[in-house]
Amino acid sequence: MRHQIRSGLFAGALALGSLIAVPPAPAASVPGCVAPPDLTRLDLPLTRTARRLAVHRLAMIVALGSSSTAGAGASSAEGTYPSRLMAELARRFPTQSIIVLNRGISGERAVDMLARFDDSVAAERPDLVLWQLGTNAVLRGYEHSKSDALIHEGIRRIKAIGADVVLIDPQFAPKVIARSEIADMIELISSAAKQENVDVFHRFALMRHWHDVDGIPFEGIPVAGWAAYERLGLQLFRQSAGGCGRRCGNPGSRERHRRQGRRGRTALTSRRARQAIGRD
Repeated sequence: MRHQIRSGLFAGALALGSLIAVPPAPAASVPGCVAPPDLTRLDLPLTRTARRLAVHRLAMIVALGSSSTAGAGASSAEGTYPSRLMAELARRFPTQSIIVLNRGISGERAVDMLARFDDSVAAERPDLVLWQLGTNAVLRGYEHSKSDALIHEGIRRIKAIGADVVLIDPQFAPKVIARSEIADMIELISSAAKQENVDVFHRFALMRHWHDVDGIPFEGIPVAGWAAYERLGLQLFRQSAGGCGRRCGNPGSRERHRRQGRRGRTALTSRRARQAIGRD
């Protein structure tokens, strides 16, 4: 019965994804909201996700996190970052079936998310888990060693179910940066990701750049926060499309294949010419 219910939800989500219009990019309403490539790039391949897209199988993404994942500040369920991400990926992969499930609960810390991991994440058999973490640990009582252990445990549990992993670090916001522990948390997340060989989306650094360099006031930071997630969607597209090549409809990949084909034909012609004059 649970499988039938979940299958029905999946079908409904797919239908919804095909009907939702992609909302206007919030970044367009924030002057100077340009994302430096080094702050948005995902360095490691999303192997399982790309493989699913390459064979046109359903790609399941679970967004695990707290309030910014759950949708604090969003005007509706369709306005949450997981819903916007699903709509954006549907636009970029029009022939693919991609679901983004929202598993965010406001106020939770990593320890709370891992306590519900089996039911909220593992049961969905995801191909990719986007784990937004760190903010509430900093705001509600921070312990370095405990946080470090929890981040590593979470990454390993996600890997154990065979899913790709992208960590999302905290927001750049007044109440967050007022805590001295935030620098250590950012370093913990980056260090754990490096040790466990997974990707990090550096949301904190991106939003700080928009505030400190581009001059976006803190009043505009919530809007910039949504823009950060749209940048994440773009990076997921680039990673996944790059991994599955021309079968996923990536124009860049198709062009590379055409260039390689032309080079191959030129090389073959040249080889035959050399053979004809005895110089091969």
